[in-house]
Amino acid sequence: MSSEPAPPGTAVVTGSSSGIGRAIAEHLLAQGWRVRGLDLAPATIVAPAFEAVPLDLSDTAAIARSAARLEDAQALVHAAGVLRVGPLGDLDVAAGELMWRLHTQAAMVLADLMVPRMAERRSGRVVLIGSRVAQGMPGRSQYAATKAALVALARSWAAEWAAQGVTVNVVSPAATQTSMLQDPARAGSAPRLPPIGRLIQPAEIAALVAYLLSPAAAAITGQDIAICGGSSLPR
Repeated sequence: MSSEPAPPGTAVVTGSSSGIGRAIAEHLLAQGWRVRGLDLAPATIVAPAFEAVPLDLSDTAAIARSAARLEDAQALVHAAGVLRVGPLGDLDVAAGELMWRLHTQAAMVLADLMVPRMAERRSGRVVLIGSRVAQGMPGRSQYAATKAALVALARSWAAEWAAQGVTVNVVSPAATQTSMLQDPARAGSAPRLPPIGRLIQPAEIAALVAYLLSPAAAAITGQDIAICGGSSLPR
């Protein structure tokens, strides 16, 4: 009888073509997961265990049409995101709606499709990528609101499904070294360097997410876990 551990299974990772999502997908592939990457942008990962699923995550109907490619997965990681900034008095309604659809509504539609199937198997993991900005930051109220909503969703879903073996958590990074930092849409809202003196690295977030997907993290659910380089500490 073989003593080799069973492969982890299939994880659905949104935003897998760049930044945090790509780092998570690559880390999971290295651990033996099969990964389905959901992204509107062309895939940037080529691996036998990686399947690119072109999808506009701001389109709830498009997500629903992809249900058959989602429901057998053991894990969901929702990392897709955009940042649009603006102070009160100069808010961009369209930008706010886009962030809500992509960050929050997509999480709801994906989880609604996938979590009941996980519960039937008595095992499942959901990790939503939040943000330290959810605590509030000048000029980013719309972004902060969508990320704060993820915490409320995760805690509610965790309470609903804990007894069925499904965990739901949020990982909230501080300023992270991704291409989002160079996005012209965030002009005038520079990132705040964490107290450790450097930006968070996507690989550090990926390692934490991978742990939350592992059997060792079965008792962690309903939590908003900061990976912030000390940004959340009193100063």
